[in-house]
Amino acid sequence: MDWLGPSMFAGALVLLSLGYPVAFSLGGVAIVFGLIGVALNVFDPVLMTAMPQRIFGIMNNFTLLAIPYFIFMGAMLQKSGIAENLLETMGQVFGRVRGGLAIAVITVGALLAATTGVVAATVVTMGLISLPTMLRYGYNKDLSAGVIAASGTLGQIIPPSIVLVVLADQLGISVGDLFIGSIIPGLLMAGAFITHVVVIAMIRPDLVPPLPDELLAVKGLALLTKIVRVMIPPLLLILLVLGSIFFGVATPTEAGALGAAGATILALCNRQLSWSTLGEVCDRTLRTTSMVMFILIGSTAFSLVFRGLRGDQFIFNTLTQVPGGKAGFLLVSMLTIFVLGFFISFFEIAFIVVPLFAPIAEQLYGFGGLVWYGVIIGANMQTSFLTPPFGFALFYLRGVAPPEVTTGNIYRGVVPFILLQLVILLLIILFPALVNYLPSISN
Repeated sequence: MDWLGPSMFAGALVLLSLGYPVAFSLGGVAIVFGLIGVALNVFDPVLMTAMPQRIFGIMNNFTLLAIPYFIFMGAMLQKSGIAENLLETMGQVFGRVRGGLAIAVITVGALLAATTGVVAATVVTMGLISLPTMLRYGYNKDLSAGVIAASGTLGQIIPPSIVLVVLADQLGISVGDLFIGSIIPGLLMAGAFITHVVVIAMIRPDLVPPLPDELLAVKGLALLTKIVRVMIPPLLLILLVLGSIFFGVATPTEAGALGAAGATILALCNRQLSWSTLGEVCDRTLRTTSMVMFILIGSTAFSLVFRGLRGDQFIFNTLTQVPGGKAGFLLVSMLTIFVLGFFISFFEIAFIVVPLFAPIAEQLYGFGGLVWYGVIIGANMQTSFLTPPFGFALFYLRGVAPPEVTTGNIYRGVVPFILLQLVILLLIILFPALVNYLPSISN
């Protein structure tokens, strides 16, 4: 009956394709296959008595408490208008050169990605704020769409983000180590995007015109003052959150609470904090956190039945026998995550698939190699979310793009950025020191 465990994935994908919520699809599949296993006398129903203890274990997980804090932090920075002010200021700084507005979008997109780690939030925000502006001043449609979609996916590997928090928890490694290890790859990714825009400005300047002079009226000391007032506080907040984790002053959860409080103070200082804003931010935090928790509970039931049907042993035996050893396992696991990224979000991948791969990765690469493996997973999913025809970032941008921007514009626009992401991903794989160097000197 070894087929029962792997068949659970097929059942879950069928329910997901029919539009059922992820959490209930996973829980429903667990119940159905649990009953089938009992009927065939291959599943011990006593195992289900462990479900309450597992749920209480989730509720007692101090690391996962960082999720609502980071969601609140990112939502507050967006709803309070701080993100829009950042983009406007960066546009005035870089707008005098060709491609400057695109560079501003990538820079602000990286900052937003660092605070939220949620592709949908960043892509939608940047699409609503910057895409009409880029089109209004003559930017190429393909490039504009590609820049926004690509910058929105940076949150997969730029700390601090809930993506890395969840990934570290599922891999059983330190959140701080994963944050530190992802800094260089994240900066490389953002730097590659900016370099691409600079090259385009050199060879095809007509695609990325400078902004008109009337939009750049703020100059000299006035511009410097605006930069200090608008940009420095959010940057200091992010550095404070990261620094408190890196130097061991605070746990990720405590740092998340610090970031949430800091974002609220910034909104208050900018006179953007109101009961309405606070209510909307709390509502978004509640909805997203509840979604994550329900998915986690559903995936816990799924994994419990899956292991009861010896599916984990089947997966372990299959992947450890893949030709090519370490390279073969890396190829198969990354290809699996890449394809799943077309259909399910990061949270489902992290809670269902990553725990299956983690023991094998630890056996092949050692415990220290899990940080490197985690960063590769993040970079891989970043590419998956950007790849046509099913990438999530493409659908999010399509939903907020003006009518003159077609799906073809979006698909064509992201191709160069996908290639750049693949190059950075290959560099991370070939040169693990890009990930491991900073954690090694911080420990």
